[in-house]
Amino acid sequence: MAAPSAKFKVVVQNASGGVTFDLSEGAYKIEREALDPIGAEIVEVAAKTEEEFIAAARDADAVIARNRRITAAIIKGLRNCKVIGLGSVGADTVDVDAATEAGIVVTNVPDVFIDEVADHTMAMFLAAHRRLRLMHQLTVDNKWSEGRPYFANIPRLYGQTLGLISFGNVAKAVARRSHAFGLRVIAYDPFLAELEMTAVGVEPVTSLIELCQRADFLSMHAPLNAETRHMMSEREFRAMKKSALFINNGRGPTVDEAALAEALRQGWIAGAALDVFEVEPVDPNNALLHMDNVLVSPHIASATARMAPETRRRLGREIATVLQGKWPRSAVNPGVLPKTSLIRWQPYPMGRGPNR
Repeated sequence: MAAPSAKFKVVVQNASGGVTFDLSEGAYKIEREALDPIGAEIVEVAAKTEEEFIAAARDADAVIARNRRITAAIIKGLRNCKVIGLGSVGADTVDVDAATEAGIVVTNVPDVFIDEVADHTMAMFLAAHRRLRLMHQLTVDNKWSEGRPYFANIPRLYGQTLGLISFGNVAKAVARRSHAFGLRVIAYDPFLAELEMTAVGVEPVTSLIELCQRADFLSMHAPLNAETRHMMSEREFRAMKKSALFINNGRGPTVDEAALAEALRQGWIAGAALDVFEVEPVDPNNALLHMDNVLVSPHIASATARMAPETRRRLGREIATVLQGKWPRSAVNPGVLPKTSLIRWQPYPMGRGPNR
């Protein structure tokens, strides 16, 4: 329970089912920078079941979506909740439709680690293009003379075409970086005005299949929802160039991994670079981990010394803003905001949400 003096109760599931932090000794210090001044107390619960979590959060003013999926059943059990806060871009750990129906704002942090993910995307696709994994091994194995001939049929990067699936903040940052390498950039995003792409030198295409057919490098940046799950499947991989590389630093389940593995085995595409997987942590027996033409990393595209404290700080600020009766800076479900009693106090546009 929240302390009697607390004005607001903010509930979060702990990480292991036992008490992981002594809140009186400074745990959640960064989130509390914004929450303490308004009298909001973070209450960490050791719920082992959904029912236990509902019982602990029933009277909560806010919920931090961490260490537990916030389902429709949990949301239905919340009697006083104004906001569910996410310390991530993606919102697939919260039933956003249920929250919207209940009039609860879901906040995220879509602009905290844009540059980090864009940098990792560039690193992955450049490493894949230059076959650095293979070149490293050839060097270690004393096969020095075998490296240069391998590139006889690989074109230079300049003038190649990068295709972006979705054109949110990260994709825009990737596009800016790619122009510096002399890449032609095209993008598919049916929910975005074409002028937003052409204004930054990106050519919009009208279908995902066209994007697949034209791209030398295809980079996934779509948020995960019912429409984008397995957005890249056998049909799309078959449409790609045999020389093309596929990069995914976005959301794992947007890709049908079985189809991707088959595309790599059959030579429908030349290679892949992946920071995310359908199921994480990834199964060590996953075929993609054992292919010479696949480069992988353990979902760390956003990871830097800045990332964790900034996402936590922003999470605390967003929850505090809503609890003070104001619109947050970023809402996954912005359409719910005018239906609440929250005050629109800042000149931010309504077009906010995951990957934006």
